[in-house]
Amino acid sequence: MQNHPPPLHTRLTCRRTWPNRIFALIYACNIVAILYHQTTILFHTTNTTVSVLMLVADIVLAFMWFTHQGFRMNPVHRRTFPENLPKDETKYPAMDVFICTADPYKEPPMVVVNTALSIMAYDYPTEKLSVYLSDDGGSKLTLFAFMEAAKFAKQWLPYCKKNGIMDRCPEAHFSSHYPRFPETHEIKSMYERMKVKVEESVVCGNVDLDDDDDKKYGHVFNHWNTEFTRVDHPTVVQVLLNGTIDNDVQGNVMPNLIYVSREKRKGTPHRFKAGALNVLLRVSHTMTNAPIVLTMDCDMYSNDPKTPLEALCYFLDPSKDSQNIAYIQYPQLFHGINKEDLYGAEFKFIFQINMTGLDGLIGPSHAGTGCFFRRGAFYGKPSSCTFEQSQSQNQRQAIQSNEVLARAHEVARCDFEAQTEWGSKLGYRYGSLVEDFYTGYLLQCQGWRSVFCLPKRPAFLGDAPMNLHDLLNQTQRWSMGVLDMAFSEYNPINYGSKILPFLQTLCYLHYTFWPIWCIPLFIYSILPQLAIIHSFPLFPKVSNPWCLLYVFSFIGAYCQELFEFILRGGTPRGWFNNQRAWIIRSLSSYIFGVIEYTLTKLHVSSSTFNVTNKVIDKEANIRYEKGMMEFGVESPFFYPISVVALVNLVALIVGIMKMIKNGGFEDLFVQLFLVGFGVLNSWPIYEAMFIRNDHGRMPLKITLRSIIIASMVYLTSPLVF
Repeated sequence: MQNHPPPLHTRLTCRRTWPNRIFALIYACNIVAILYHQTTILFHTTNTTVSVLMLVADIVLAFMWFTHQGFRMNPVHRRTFPENLPKDETKYPAMDVFICTADPYKEPPMVVVNTALSIMAYDYPTEKLSVYLSDDGGSKLTLFAFMEAAKFAKQWLPYCKKNGIMDRCPEAHFSSHYPRFPETHEIKSMYERMKVKVEESVVCGNVDLDDDDDKKYGHVFNHWNTEFTRVDHPTVVQVLLNGTIDNDVQGNVMPNLIYVSREKRKGTPHRFKAGALNVLLRVSHTMTNAPIVLTMDCDMYSNDPKTPLEALCYFLDPSKDSQNIAYIQYPQLFHGINKEDLYGAEFKFIFQINMTGLDGLIGPSHAGTGCFFRRGAFYGKPSSCTFEQSQSQNQRQAIQSNEVLARAHEVARCDFEAQTEWGSKLGYRYGSLVEDFYTGYLLQCQGWRSVFCLPKRPAFLGDAPMNLHDLLNQTQRWSMGVLDMAFSEYNPINYGSKILPFLQTLCYLHYTFWPIWCIPLFIYSILPQLAIIHSFPLFPKVSNPWCLLYVFSFIGAYCQELFEFILRGGTPRGWFNNQRAWIIRSLSSYIFGVIEYTLTKLHVSSSTFNVTNKVIDKEANIRYEKGMMEFGVESPFFYPISVVALVNLVALIVGIMKMIKNGGFEDLFVQLFLVGFGVLNSWPIYEAMFIRNDHGRMPLKITLRSIIIASMVYLTSPLVF
């Protein structure tokens, strides 16, 4: 009998697959019937405008539902067996880790330092590990923080490995009920001193070098002269730890730690994060050229030191299919989110539930962080090149030699990519603010596959936006980015559909047209409400059999999502918060994303990459833990949700009064139900406008203007009804 090697991973189809398919067929029939009913009404109504708007809303809802089914047709779960990997660690491929940061005041250097230290302490051959930091803000404060981190790492890494520490992010470790070892107190004291030193430098805006640092790194800080700005400065490449010469306190080899700030000049394109990652690809190719690349956001620290071994279970699998794997994507999971996820900031459907559906097709989309790449995927289509072949070309170089450093500076020049294929056929792809999602899509169009890995213990944990404005700002940027894809020459309709499987194309269609959720949500948040005020029925009577179709469409969709949410470990309250956050995003950031995208294409405005704030406001955090939404800034995002909330409240009051006085329960029941549901979802907004008096309440100016706008909507509504 032939002996087969033990498996490195398994792939199982989820049990909900066939129920999903059967329900989709039933629900599709329901949607067709509703569209038929709305169309017949259009030809027999006296108010064509209202009927057309309702039909448009239902068509968009039907389109978004239909494209969403791609995620539900074949969801899978995977399991890895790292214990079956080769015992000889010399066969493991080398790994380059990219960490990106851009602003030391919005992304505190200590947050970035903790991420890097958690990665450097991986249970992985240290001589095969290199960590690159891309500082797109070109800040000497960040460089100084990493100089301190390099010194602390010589104590931290052996402490973690000797004692089998699982939380290898120092901040997370010392914030938990950590075990005490003989050296624990000393290590914690060292960490606290480093933290104070780094944070004081950020406060004063300057660095204070001691004598040893001044001798070793003093010349580097000469770059930061009076002409040095974050948008106009030369390349800075500094090796902080060199694995060939630097050892920890126990004499063990240290991983490479390299600081990179690419050259920037006024008038040259920066390409945001994608440009920074492409510079890291070229610099790392020059210095270490590891066949595996791990990309990390600065605030997503490693939560499991054995994560690289899980990734190897796919990359080192002997099957032919493994040669076509471009990347292993881990979900974005977050610490610090309150119990019921007030803002839906975990995006459980996007980063977890939908990913398992994509994994059953040709693989998940790229989510920007926590992703292990095959380096070769950035340079062309799948080939027969194995990791062993790549590794033979990856000789550990003298990364501090003049020749290597000169070449690293050369490839980090701001004009290096001119007249090249970087950003179009090589590296991260340009053309969208969601460069990660766009790059993953184009890699799959080239024939690459991907894998979604969802271990029981989260592999990475990060910081989620802790206030509503930051979250809406983030989703507006995503909205503009996916619209860039939707209307590009590589859009899923004209380009992707010719290459990708049908269901995979549906999934990408769903995401690229994500912002158009604002159309049906806005219509359903305004039109039925105004119709109640004018006693105008939009839906069939309760006694009419057609009414059951609308009831089933609402209850069926929400119950299915609730079921999926709970299966993924959520709670009913968490699901309610998630759908409320979806409504708020649809009525604010999606609308502004569509408007901003349109203005950009008309050259009235320009797209910018706004860094999400990672600094935590203590008072706001206390309110967040209490489940109170944060509205304490004068943001245009808050106008549409405030106006809609007011219109729903007035419509509910007027509707109830009219029913008590004139009857008509059967005619307006469905509308009144929608209005009541809108009021229920808007309760935090009413609190912020009329009840709260803390700093997180709705600014008075927005409240007063929203009341005026809502009054104007009511006064002009007779023109429609």
